[in-house]
Amino acid sequence: MPVFEYTGLTEAGKNVRGIRDAESSKTLRQVLRKDGVYLTEARPAEAGAVQGEQKTGLAREVDVAAALGFGGVSSQDLAIATRQLATLIAAGIPLVEALTALVDQVEQPRLKRIMGVVKQKVNEGSSLADALKEHPKVFTDLYVNMIRAGESSGALDVVLVRLADFTEAQAQLRNKIIGAMLYPAIMVVVGIVIVGILFVVVIPKVTKIFEDMNVTLPWTTRILIALSTFARDYWYVILIAVPALIWGARRWVRTPRGRAWWDRAQLKAPVFGELVRMLAISRFAKTLATLLASGVPIITAMDIVKNIVTNTLLSDVIDKAREAIREGESIAAPLKRSGQFPPLVYHMIAIGEKSGQLEEMLQNVAKSYESQVEMRVSALTSLLEPVMIVMMGGGVAFIVFSILMPIMQLNTFVPK
Repeated sequence: MPVFEYTGLTEAGKNVRGIRDAESSKTLRQVLRKDGVYLTEARPAEAGAVQGEQKTGLAREVDVAAALGFGGVSSQDLAIATRQLATLIAAGIPLVEALTALVDQVEQPRLKRIMGVVKQKVNEGSSLADALKEHPKVFTDLYVNMIRAGESSGALDVVLVRLADFTEAQAQLRNKIIGAMLYPAIMVVVGIVIVGILFVVVIPKVTKIFEDMNVTLPWTTRILIALSTFARDYWYVILIAVPALIWGARRWVRTPRGRAWWDRAQLKAPVFGELVRMLAISRFAKTLATLLASGVPIITAMDIVKNIVTNTLLSDVIDKAREAIREGESIAAPLKRSGQFPPLVYHMIAIGEKSGQLEEMLQNVAKSYESQVEMRVSALTSLLEPVMIVMMGGGVAFIVFSILMPIMQLNTFVPK
């Protein structure tokens, strides 16, 4: 049954829009009329409109909202929809009917539209995995391959539950890290704004009284005046140079050479290096465990995991491990040779391979590193707050000291 995007007016004159399936636009008009909606425009929800072809009307509005960050499909939205589909499939409802119910249930506009197109493709005879694969910005290779494995094994509902659990766990871990770093980030921004106002507005007025003094100013005061003068006279240079520097650094990091240097630097960073490594290992272990438990072949699973791990140094290790596995070697051996994975990881993987419980061992590794990440983030946050307060206090003390020292000299200065 075709899926339509529509706009209309309620009896109260309010504009409404949505997605609904109907035999034709005429049937859609009749169905909406029963719901008290007067149809003003209807168009088929074509797959190409979602893929990035020329868009008009509602499709363009939805995509613009997604590009600005207001209409994108979040991990939480995807996890909820996945769990709802798993419940419907487990209840014995046919796939097309389950997708129809899911389209009515989903509230997120972009996901609702995409699922409507997916339902139409499945209804035309396509597999669910192939229909989802046409929307790579929403459904990753991990998602599509697990769905394909579930369809092949006849355990689609079980795979969907695992996918929902995996997506929710990843979103929760990311939200915990972001939440823990939010307060220090706000303090940094507020501190920069306050210091900027002091240097541009307040300090020039205060230090103006020192211009007619026939004494040598302390070096701290001279530094303060120089910084304040530069900030006041060349503030536009700072506003242009800082964003340009950030933009240039980001462009360089996107090059192969820059990305390799940045990834190595992250892993070697004194405090945050181990945290970055733990996050990558946790994602590697959890993703590989989920894929293997869902019936995805080990070579395919390693190829997907290689793309999931964003650090190129660790990704290259996983790629070499995949090639070693293809040649008949175990997973643990190439990981051990690389020197990039801690002993706990390759020892537990080796035990899992010998005992036939590789998925369980990988899950244990993921849980262990996730808990370590949470503890380290909490410890770093607790440490960052007092450090930042001391740094901000030190900056304020430097400013106050630099202003008060010449004033104290005025009291002892006797002209000749």
